[in-house]
Amino acid sequence: MAFDTILVANRGEIAARVIRTAQELGLRTVAVYTNADAHAPHVQMADEAVLIGEGPVSESYLNPDRILDVARDTGAGAIHPGYGFLSENAEFAEAVQAAGMVFIGPTADAIRIMGNKAEAKRLMISVGVPCVPGYEGADQSDAALGQAAAEIGFPIMVKAAAGGGGRGMRLVFTAAELPNALALARSEAENAFGSGELILEKAIIEPRHVEFQIFADCHGYTVHLGERDCSVQRRHQKVVEEAPCPVMAEDLRARMGAAAVNAAQAVNYHGAGTVEFLLDASGDYYFLEMNTRLQVEHPVTEMVTGQDLVALQIMVAQGAPLPISQDEVRIEGHAIEVRLYAEDPSNSYLPATGRVDLWHPARGQGVRVDAGICEGQEVSPFYDPMLAKIIAHGSTREAARSRLVKAVKNTVLLGMTTNTAFLADVLEQPEFAAAEATTGLLERSYPDGFPHEAPAREHVALALAILMQDERERALSRAGFVSQDQLNWSSARVLPRRVNLVTGETEFAAAVSATCSGWLVQIGEDMFDIWLTGEMPHLTARINGARHRAVAQVSGDEVKFAIGAERLAVRRLRAGVQEDSSENSGNVTAPMPGLVLEMKVEPGDSVASGDVLAVLEAMKMQHQIVATVSGVVRAAHVTVGQQLAAGDMMIEIEEG
Repeated sequence: MAFDTILVANRGEIAARVIRTAQELGLRTVAVYTNADAHAPHVQMADEAVLIGEGPVSESYLNPDRILDVARDTGAGAIHPGYGFLSENAEFAEAVQAAGMVFIGPTADAIRIMGNKAEAKRLMISVGVPCVPGYEGADQSDAALGQAAAEIGFPIMVKAAAGGGGRGMRLVFTAAELPNALALARSEAENAFGSGELILEKAIIEPRHVEFQIFADCHGYTVHLGERDCSVQRRHQKVVEEAPCPVMAEDLRARMGAAAVNAAQAVNYHGAGTVEFLLDASGDYYFLEMNTRLQVEHPVTEMVTGQDLVALQIMVAQGAPLPISQDEVRIEGHAIEVRLYAEDPSNSYLPATGRVDLWHPARGQGVRVDAGICEGQEVSPFYDPMLAKIIAHGSTREAARSRLVKAVKNTVLLGMTTNTAFLADVLEQPEFAAAEATTGLLERSYPDGFPHEAPAREHVALALAILMQDERERALSRAGFVSQDQLNWSSARVLPRRVNLVTGETEFAAAVSATCSGWLVQIGEDMFDIWLTGEMPHLTARINGARHRAVAQVSGDEVKFAIGAERLAVRRLRAGVQEDSSENSGNVTAPMPGLVLEMKVEPGDSVASGDVLAVLEAMKMQHQIVATVSGVVRAAHVTVGQQLAAGDMMIEIEEG
């Protein structure tokens, strides 16, 4: 089992995370990358990096033969799969071992059993682990599933048997909703996992999602490292994770931990794994699934236990016994993690792409940022939209939460839309602050989605002041010496300049004039006296006497800046430049970059508002494209299998 070189078969923050620990252990590392990831941090960090293909995952990170060829060519003795991609692919684990290398993970048999929710649930029932009532049968016809659903009783969960990460999953409240839910879940499961097999489970309404981190060595010893509460979810994907669970009592932890260890031992598990449960208000818990890999949220466990989980994975893979016993596991303080996504929460959380113009992760005591991005990098539509994880630790839950709110606001990414404001808002929700969050938190807190609010006028005024100051400094750099005493001095009354600004779809008319100490900006009836100090990108602004910190970047007539949790891009409109405000509601364009999976209509078809026109896959999720008007399809400009950019014309509808 000895090896001195690890190939990391992944990308982004998890690849960087594994490389960092492997190098600290004195191991040589090999990264793989695509053309889309050529400038990613993990490529620069590794001792060697090899190009494996184009952007699409099927041609690169999901190509096991290519990964194995690179491992052989670079002399890798082990492969770490990270999470996602090939991490829970039993055939890949077998192929790695057959090639004489070590797969840093469990056996293929354990992956295969636990990777199939139906088989895993049957096994858990047989060994006495509590499970949710449901259907795991071989008959996958709609009729059989419909009958099973009626016997279980609505509401039910439809789940991909081979799935995870929220894909291939639907919550169904009535029998009438079931056929469509089955069709969507099957399609998503087949595209994501290559299997359309489904299971049904009784929906436990608004439980807590509590998972236990387990570790097992190759000598038959298994421990758990405590639990994580991952209840704050959107579309069954985790948004906030914390350790320990706020309502966990010692006796309950002991019982759930023992069940998690029992689940792992039932499949002769070794390495890192996570056993997930639903915990209801009465304290009853039910097995949900086992993830046979390292979890995205593993840092919160590391921060409360002091254990490096990647280092433990490597030690176990090398044949060493676990260096810690169950009695030695200590949980100290509290840790909370959020996931920074390239997405627009105010636009149905649609994925976003673009260039990382500026990246400043937060720093400070008890703060950790795991990222897989760098300035100048392009964020493509081919991969998961998660860019980074922001984690905070404190002696108490409130200390960790307060630190994390500040860290989220101080982690600045400019260049594309992110969910920063949404994350800060979630962390400050009274229900979350009071440690009362269940899986229903986001639906209750944002029943109509995350609201889009027009930017505060004082922030638009600040943007204008930054633009004016940048313009003046560029002019001064081209001029001869001008003393500071002469700046903004005039013997005549200075007339304000009229400036039109736009941010998003909102326009502002403003007037600005220089003062002895800064800038005076008027928007509507509001007047803002602004004084700027510091150098780009870090500025200190005094707005009507109140002090603010901002991070800003100016490019021509546009300024992108962060102030608190708000991220704004404000552009100055020049006279004579016509803004295109034309809009045709019958034109259906791609709301994001993505792959056309299905076309539901063709020219000549009649459609009603709300009808599904096409299905687009973007960043590992399927999105239904619906008609916003009723009429007749005049033209279809795309075909199945076509990769689209955001804004590409898809379908034209003639209203009528």
